Amino acid sequence: MEHKIWTEKYRPKSFAEIRGHREIIDKIASFVKQKNMPHLLFAGPAGVGKSTTALAIARELFGDEWRQNFLELNASDERGIDVVRIKVKDFARTRAIGNVPFKIIFLDECDALTKEAQQALRRTMENYTEVTRFVLSANYASKIIDPIQSRCAVFRFKPLGKEEVIELVETIAAGEHLSIDPAAKEALFAASDGDCRKVENILQSCAAITNHITEETIYAFASVAKPKEIREILETAYHKDFVRAKEQLLKVMLNYGLSGTDVIKQIQSELIHSTIADTDKLFLIGECGEAEFRITEGSDEYLQLEAFLAKVALRGKK
Repeated sequence: MEHKIWTEKYRPKSFAEIRGHREIIDKIASFVKQKNMPHLLFAGPAGVGKSTTALAIARELFGDEWRQNFLELNASDERGIDVVRIKVKDFARTRAIGNVPFKIIFLDECDALTKEAQQALRRTMENYTEVTRFVLSANYASKIIDPIQSRCAVFRFKPLGKEEVIELVETIAAGEHLSIDPAAKEALFAASDGDCRKVENILQSCAAITNHITEETIYAFASVAKPKEIREILETAYHKDFVRAKEQLLKVMLNYGLSGTDVIKQIQSELIHSTIADTDKLFLIGECGEAEFRITEGSDEYLQLEAFLAKVALRGKK
């Protein structure tokens, strides 16, 4: 019996297997075909295929020898200037094995590198261009200094769409002999925000207890409240029943083990779909931002959420 974590078991190995980002993959595939490519910078949220694309480039370029020609560093672990100076330089000095004229250094999460390390990296990128290409990955391209961005072809990855997420869910369901309700697939997409890794982790958690996955199972493991429940809380407060709304909110937070930030983010997305008047929605979205800021600054989350519900109730009374 296999005991592999599903995020690795179902990680695509080739360009053809990667879901979404077709335009980006086609451009990169043409670089690989020519056996020549610039330095690359992949920017985008977590779990959408940045590292997978980098690994696929190495496999497609080098075939079986890809491990000898590919150095992966996670910059959030090793973020100092010494890493860039020593590890990267040592690897970059030697020529590639096989018939490709360069090696690949993959720096994951390089927006965690200090500014000094980024400056050192910029010089290293210049000095070893003959024998090495860099693939950088970052959640926020804005945290990468301009000189590095200008040396790279920048590709912006976005969260996966609903079709791609559902396709992935169906592939895993077939591979693991799971039965997944249509409503559960929708719930998975809503809970994951287009993050493949999150989809796979939620599914693996659910599969540990049952082979038949329902919407209830997904919400229980995803630490996300049902959208309907959040809308009910908002509408109860808006229709002047503040005390009941407050009780519902506490119950939802305890049932799903939600933090204040989780709740306020869900409230913000569900406000749009609620029956609250449009002018009040505009005002309340501003208040969501205020509550979220106060919670992250260390205010008592439940007090801030109560204050937000009080504002919803006041708008309803006008």
